Amino acid sequence: MTIVTDEEFFASVPLFSAFEGVTDAGNYRPLPEGWVLALADIVGSTQAIAGGRYKDVNMAGASVISAVLNAVGQGDYPFVFGGDGALIALPGSLEKTARDALAAVQVWVEEDLGLMLRIAIVPVADTRAAGLDVRVARYSASPYVTYAMFSGGGTSWAERQMKLGRYGIGRAAPGTRPDLTGLSCRWSPIAAENGEIVSIIAVPGEGRPGEDFRDLVNSIVAITSEQNRGSHPVPADGPKFAFSLKGINREAKATAPAGRRLRQKLIIFLQLAIILACHRLGIRLGRFDARRYKRDVAGNSDFRKFDDGLKMTVDVDAEHLKRIETLLEEAQAKGVARYGLHRQSSALMTCFVPTPVSRDHMHFIDGAAGGYAVAASRMTGKSLSTATVS
Repeated sequence: MTIVTDEEFFASVPLFSAFEGVTDAGNYRPLPEGWVLALADIVGSTQAIAGGRYKDVNMAGASVISAVLNAVGQGDYPFVFGGDGALIALPGSLEKTARDALAAVQVWVEEDLGLMLRIAIVPVADTRAAGLDVRVARYSASPYVTYAMFSGGGTSWAERQMKLGRYGIGRAAPGTRPDLTGLSCRWSPIAAENGEIVSIIAVPGEGRPGEDFRDLVNSIVAITSEQNRGSHPVPADGPKFAFSLKGINREAKATAPAGRRLRQKLIIFLQLAIILACHRLGIRLGRFDARRYKRDVAGNSDFRKFDDGLKMTVDVDAEHLKRIETLLEEAQAKGVARYGLHRQSSALMTCFVPTPVSRDHMHFIDGAAGGYAVAASRMTGKSLSTATVS
């Protein structure tokens, strides 16, 4: 019998490449005993979004992944980006490291972004004691990147506990900074090409997915698959070269202390100039190939996922969107699912790029005018006006 260590667990989970596999229970494996869930979300994210600060909210959510993975040595551990928050599953041996990283990123988000980050560490054993589970699958978005899919109800339960004020973490000292190496948000919003960018969340109506819910998910995926590249919001050859000055300022804040941010911005501008020149001329810089990198940005993006329910940000036309909405409305009327949906003109991308030379860089997709956070607020009956951010 082969013994799989904690460090090898996620890599040992079977790989699937057709997204419809998120509904196949055979693709999922229970997290090992003793593991914990490190999770966070923005308090008052809806108010921040209404003020046009959704990119800051996205940056804060992605910073959780960057801080924790950098702190634990960027091992192969399952995580999911949720727009205004994130979750990472880790062995219990790394709990102290994760606590320190979460506490540091909480201070950074408050002091540098002016947002309040709620953080918690929840033992997987407690989700099982509540009659639920945390099971993980491994979806291959490209030959170079895999993303975790979660089922079993445990991650949703853990999030509810965090929002109730349980499993909290003590605050770090003022001025504490996390290691956010690789966190980047340079790209400008990506305009829809098929029609509109639509962020969709659908969760089981009774809390656990049955056959009807699995059929709903497969039907929605099938409709989106009728459009180019599964309604992927990022063009196949990557986003257009249009960089956000605000995004560069945010990245400089994330990756350099106050006294070195001007220098960091100059470095970022120099990097962008080199990338643009290499792309236009079709030349390589050592092992870096700008055209290949841009294509990999599209291939490595997480525009759809499963975390106790379906989440996707897709580029669809009016006819396909109407069919999706009809399915969702019928499923909600039957008690099969609850859903939230938000339409906008463009998508946002926040990136985790430990090194541009390696092809395993990751890109987190959300809507540019509220995305998942607004979709979630509509699922719970709330309404929110939003402004597209830049």
